[in-house]
Amino acid sequence: MRLDDFDNSIDVEDQRGGGGGLSFGGTRGRVGCGSIVIALIGALVFGINPLQTLGALQNLQGSSAPQVLPGRPGSVAESCNVNAFSHESCNALASLNKTWAPLFQQAGIGFKAPKLVFYSREGQSGCGEAQSAMGPFYCPADQGIYIDTDFYTEMDKQLGAGGDFARAYVMAHEYGHHVQNLIGTSEQVSEAQRRNPPMANRLSVKLELQADCYAGVWAARNKDRIDPGDIEEGLRAAHQIGDDTLMASAGRTPVEAAFTHGSSAQRMAWLRKGLETGNEDACDTFRAAGSESN
Repeated sequence: MRLDDFDNSIDVEDQRGGGGGLSFGGTRGRVGCGSIVIALIGALVFGINPLQTLGALQNLQGSSAPQVLPGRPGSVAESCNVNAFSHESCNALASLNKTWAPLFQQAGIGFKAPKLVFYSREGQSGCGEAQSAMGPFYCPADQGIYIDTDFYTEMDKQLGAGGDFARAYVMAHEYGHHVQNLIGTSEQVSEAQRRNPPMANRLSVKLELQADCYAGVWAARNKDRIDPGDIEEGLRAAHQIGDDTLMASAGRTPVEAAFTHGSSAQRMAWLRKGLETGNEDACDTFRAAGSESN
């Protein structure tokens, strides 16, 4: 995907080289602040029990405010040019900002761009500890997209989901959670999960599938930047990070009740819907009927 180079308007924090944090079991999830930080992808890829991870996150409602690790001093350019993946991520952030800001303006909704936080192995977010095993995630408490760029190497080698568009899809998906946070969808889902715990996983799936659809909307609105083979890369990545495919790859029997992000078929379907429509209003996974949302 041919994106313009980032500029200094993007908000970037660099925690690489200044890490810290506790063990994985101490991960914080500020469920009450908006969307949920789900570690299922990284948990399955790196061999951590995903059910324990999900349980730990669900049990941390009302936790005390975490301390955020200060970013490493340096310019946006320095942080974005540490490696090729960092540069790509910054380019994607700039493009996502330029795509979503006008849509918010048209809808009369206040918009604030998220910050992109790079860390290596361990870091801190407004939602608590960040660890590489979590994979990329969005933290609503500080409106940050957190990425250890080594994840992209693992995504390629372990999941067979390489390519620049696949990586852009990951960024666009996390940005989708930022959109959900700004418009209040995440808070509504969190409240519904608190009221009806048995529905928590199903609601999480709907939230994640909507973020996939939003990723497709961004790509559709930048279709002049898409190269041959990009769409296939994105759909392959969506397939490879479906809950059923990840569970099977980890030697586990896929159990729909334990899904938190959606099956491979669902993730591909909603990414494709965003790609085909370019319309964020088509991404209402909460009202959609049929197998693509259930």
